[in-house]
Amino acid sequence: MFQFKNTMTRSDLVTHLSERFAQLTQRDTEFAVKTILDAMSDALARGHRIEIRGFGSFSINRRPPRMGRNPRSGEQVLIPEKLVPHFKPGKALREAVDTRLPVAEDATN
Repeated sequence: MFQFKNTMTRSDLVTHLSERFAQLTQRDTEFAVKTILDAMSDALARGHRIEIRGFGSFSINRRPPRMGRNPRSGEQVLIPEKLVPHFKPGKALREAVDTRLPVAEDATN
């Protein structure tokens, strides 16, 4: 069975899905994951909102321009406006994470 680490990478996701669904080859699983992530990235880049019931929603937040400070010289610097992706977890995901609090690591590992 697949063991989750503290971080799940894209290749870990592909491996987990191909093990879980034996009828899919590693290549098919990799293509499916890439297609889904590319479609989500394209939708966000076009300014769309993505909502996956029970998981959460992805949207774009606007960060207005502001004055910052160069830490080395101390001079003020104008930081331009940015559009950044934002994820808001759904209620089911929040509750699932809350009920599965991390187990303390064994001191021998």
